[in-house]
Amino acid sequence: MNHHSSFRKYSTVKGRARRLLLGMTATALMVVGMAGGGAATAAADTVIDTIPVGFEPRGVAITPDGTRAYVVEIVSESVSVIDTATNTVVGAPIPVGNGPKAVAITPNGTRAYVIAANTVLVIDTSTNTVVGAPIAVGNNPNAVAITPNGAFAYVTNTNDNTVSVIDTGTNTVVETIPIGNGPIAVAITPFGNRAYVTSVLDNSVSVINTATNTVVGAPIAVGNNPRAVAITPFGTRAYVANSNDDTVSVINTITNTVVGAPIPVEDSPEAVAITPNGNRAYVANTGAGTVSVIDTGTNTVVETITVGHGPIGVAITPNGNRSYVTNFGDDNVSVIAIDRCLGSLCVDFGSLTGSGSGAGSVFS
Repeated sequence: MNHHSSFRKYSTVKGRARRLLLGMTATALMVVGMAGGGAATAAADTVIDTIPVGFEPRGVAITPDGTRAYVVEIVSESVSVIDTATNTVVGAPIPVGNGPKAVAITPNGTRAYVIAANTVLVIDTSTNTVVGAPIAVGNNPNAVAITPNGAFAYVTNTNDNTVSVIDTGTNTVVETIPIGNGPIAVAITPFGNRAYVTSVLDNSVSVINTATNTVVGAPIAVGNNPRAVAITPFGTRAYVANSNDDTVSVINTITNTVVGAPIPVEDSPEAVAITPNGNRAYVANTGAGTVSVIDTGTNTVVETITVGHGPIGVAITPNGNRSYVTNFGDDNVSVIAIDRCLGSLCVDFGSLTGSGSGAGSVFS
């Protein structure tokens, strides 16, 4: 009798557990359904907005609070500012002079550093005006990255085979570092102790010790024509887009060696950005008009997203909900809703707070 009573009690507990599990499953399915369908929601890893900007947009950077995206336009010789809450351009384009290519924003969000001609211009983001005189750097600068403490900006000078180091306190060049043949892209580790520079003519990546501003170790051989580099949030891996190979190389930053085989993507990858949680790398394939999404746990492509013609720049919001991609050939910016994954379950939490032009207004 006692055994029967215990069994009945156990069966009741099992029944409750089963009902709870079914309820949780139904809730999870409902969340996934909300994230993936309906006019008011956005499916994960899909384009949810297209924003017209100036002629031939290239570089893009997002403010640390996630409220603004700054887009460099080569032919328009200007920078457009996008309000990420409404996904519309706000204010007039900011004139920056001949041939602007890249932009980086200081960690406190007060300044944007823009490459134009053989100079770097500084924009006050509170007024969206250029402040101070242009900072002369080397011949044909192509990329700029700012240290996590905001003290220095590193600029690649492709035709000079150098990197200029700008003191952001004085906005003067304080170092010029000889580097590989055709330096074109630069990324700085989260701790600020190293800068990784791709050399397109050497098919390599050089590593700068930012304390001494000297190159350390031998160049790291990667693929053909490495045009972009991004570093994971923990600083343990660098992802390098090899434009002529249609691949991405992965560097172990502890040993400064390439790990694994190159990751195949689509035609002419020219930009790469990594989500704040480090789980995904978004690669702009300029020749294909697509963005490849790499799972950094397996280093395989898990999604391919069609955007506009000639995608050449990519940046991700600080909360990891959205990716902004500049389409060089269409004079616009694609906005991608990014998924969040827990194991094999992926949910677009961003769409739960609204999507389309109203998405991304709340940032963590």
